[in-house]
Amino acid sequence: MQFIDVQTQYQAYKEAIDQRMKQVMDHGRFIMGPEVSEIEKTLAAYVGVKHCITTASGTDSLEIALRALEIGAGDEVITVPFTWISTAEVIAQVGATPVFIDIEASTYNMDVDQLESAITSRTKAIMPVSLFGQMPDLDRINMIAAQHGIPVIEDAAQSFGSTQNGKRSCSVSTIASTSFFPAKPFGCFGDGGALFTNDDQLAEEMKAVRNHGGKVRHHHTIVGMNGRFDTLQAAVLLGKFPSFENEVKARNELGARYSSRLKECCQTPDIHPGNTHVYAQYTIRANDRDQLAAKLKGSGVPTAVYYPKCLHEQPVFKPLGYAYGSFPVAEQASREVISLPMHPFLQEEDQNQVVSAVKEALEAN
Repeated sequence: MQFIDVQTQYQAYKEAIDQRMKQVMDHGRFIMGPEVSEIEKTLAAYVGVKHCITTASGTDSLEIALRALEIGAGDEVITVPFTWISTAEVIAQVGATPVFIDIEASTYNMDVDQLESAITSRTKAIMPVSLFGQMPDLDRINMIAAQHGIPVIEDAAQSFGSTQNGKRSCSVSTIASTSFFPAKPFGCFGDGGALFTNDDQLAEEMKAVRNHGGKVRHHHTIVGMNGRFDTLQAAVLLGKFPSFENEVKARNELGARYSSRLKECCQTPDIHPGNTHVYAQYTIRANDRDQLAAKLKGSGVPTAVYYPKCLHEQPVFKPLGYAYGSFPVAEQASREVISLPMHPFLQEEDQNQVVSAVKEALEAN
């Protein structure tokens, strides 16, 4: 049983993907070839925004967004401590300071009740994370941000394809960033990412940052980076895209089936009203997570932990001055969460095996 089955996905779309990749090999425009602009137009239309700017990775996307907003030394960016390190890493990378607030126990997303009290005169952006596959309460986040004149950057690395009140993830904030890492809901065959915005000026700035800080070749107006998306990876996404909505539907059905069968024995994902969930990870909680993982491994069920340690506990962020106990909800989640196999090609018999193994392991405790 595979935790995430990229191989089966490739075999399902092999003809379309291979054809798209062959076209790139034939024309030879491996950097910023026509497939890059094609996937950008396709994804902008899908999300429902004016601009999509592809990037070399989801991490690069976040850094490019911050640089385009001219965030740097002396500035603060509010985010959460329960996420992959990229979220806070890029804030430090541009010279700004990550300011953490705790998460909701039910959704693992930003606790918006704590947001306003964290805003200071140095706050230059708010970066909520759409963790595990659903969006935080962006209506409230945007409202608070607007009252203070602060832009919002949705870190949507795990939620591409989800919706909130009928609007797609990546369409409801000043800038949104997603990732095309192979294990993500919409992944390529390497690193990749994208930015989304309706702001024409920000779109131009992000394009410039992505390409060494120049809007015109050999004329560099700002300090940029090499953050371009490979043409071959764009071809992979174009080959996969026609089937993406079917995959989202399959994820919804698999997640719902997991929850209906596991909700009586453990804490299953809670879906915020108005949200849909793409289950980038299907995550439950267990008091003795390590013991559960060991038992499931013995039953042939692979698992993973996202994430075993909060960002404020990482040595690199020790200078921020936080300590264990600063964010109790996030800290407890990091000690209890465990993710089960989840991908659009998960067979019912395999899911039955997972459910039975989880129930048996938890009942034995």
